[in-house]
Amino acid sequence: MTIPRVWQRPTLGAVAERAGVSTATVSNALNGTGRLSEATRQRVLTAARELGHAQASTARAVARGSTGVLGLTTTAYGDLPVSYTEIPYYAQLTLSAMAAAHERGYMLMVMPNSLSPWMWLNMPMDGVIHVDPRTDDPVRSLLRERGVPMVTDGRPLLPHWNDAWVDTDHDAAMSLLLGHLAESGARRIALSQPIHDDAYSQLIGRAYTSWCAEHDMPALVEEYSVLPDYFTAEREAVGRLLDRDPRPDAVVGVYSDSGHNILAAARHRGLRVPRDLLVACASEDPDYATTNPSITALSLSPDQVGVEAVDLLISLINARGGVNRNRIVQPVLIPRRSTRKP
Repeated sequence: MTIPRVWQRPTLGAVAERAGVSTATVSNALNGTGRLSEATRQRVLTAARELGHAQASTARAVARGSTGVLGLTTTAYGDLPVSYTEIPYYAQLTLSAMAAAHERGYMLMVMPNSLSPWMWLNMPMDGVIHVDPRTDDPVRSLLRERGVPMVTDGRPLLPHWNDAWVDTDHDAAMSLLLGHLAESGARRIALSQPIHDDAYSQLIGRAYTSWCAEHDMPALVEEYSVLPDYFTAEREAVGRLLDRDPRPDAVVGVYSDSGHNILAAARHRGLRVPRDLLVACASEDPDYATTNPSITALSLSPDQVGVEAVDLLISLINARGGVNRNRIVQPVLIPRRSTRKP
């Protein structure tokens, strides 16, 4: 009988050989320290990933007086329960951040957004990724009070000189999506815009208005409140858009369920998609590939956001010099039948 070999963790030397660098460079890249080019850092991380190298973080963390634990949490709405893990964007971001943290020798702890202030002030962790900060976000204030390094997914609405964030390029996102609709023949593109105290909806709104002005098209916006019932509120907002005279020939939504909401409002008025109306939304939901018709989606690249957020947070924890504290990720357009004129 053949005894299977016991798997051994690849050494720093093996990673260095694969990446074509020194072991010191590998150590700096994995720990977020040293003065390395981003290309070199990424080459080392790719080599470590290919070899299955994972840092043994516990001893290192104890030696430097830290925990080896990163936290990830989403914005809070008081006592209102929000099932973020059921929303594809947040699920993808969390999984990619978890993989990136493990790759760098850290544990990622996904934390409920309803923790008490006492817990936030006492939970042992080296840093936190905070998703979708609000204007008066209690988590952001508590972490700043505690002095824990923090990276946000999304730009804070009220910026501070010391903010560190990763965000999608919303100007590029709107340019991709609206340009695609214009190429499909749309000349009256409407936006279903949520009223929310975060930067996302406002940045999207500005990018949309700017694109319309640049291309000499009317800005057709209908706002709706996200609380307490965002589904009904958005359908009613889209209904108001579709009742205009003249009617828009395309409608764009910016939330994960917006495509379903726009389709429902169009069907209620007997409009056929895409013959009478083009429909698109910003979403990672794979179900849009199988709706009738399949819906064009704009991906905000949450998998890349998660990786960049972990890399930036580890850089802050290790006080790496010359770090760009604001990182932009590029969106991806996924054209489908809902924006294809017959």
